[in-house]
Amino acid sequence: MAGFLCGLDAAVAVVGGKWKPLILWALSVQPRRTGELRRELDGVSEKVLTQQLRELERDGIVHREVYKEVPPRVIYSLTRKGVALDKALAPLGDWGEEHLADIIAVRQ
Repeated sequence: MAGFLCGLDAAVAVVGGKWKPLILWALSVQPRRTGELRRELDGVSEKVLTQQLRELERDGIVHREVYKEVPPRVIYSLTRKGVALDKALAPLGDWGEEHLADIIAVRQ
């Protein structure tokens, strides 16, 4: 895999895409099952959600806990690194809230 130009490049590689920041946001509230995430993140397909969760798990952002039940129950939560990343994204979310009306206006 190619090297990163800087820390921002590495961070964007981990959290890049439409759904990963929203997954982090949802899991920052509380751990969730896959179905709960799909219902909360309106518009995400099961395939994309599963792929994004696997990538976040690979990068050490999300922990996947499998309970040996029938049917198996899987719960996702943030790792310490995931909590830190969520906190780092908070100012970006604040900026979005502050400029939301302007962003909507120019995109209509």
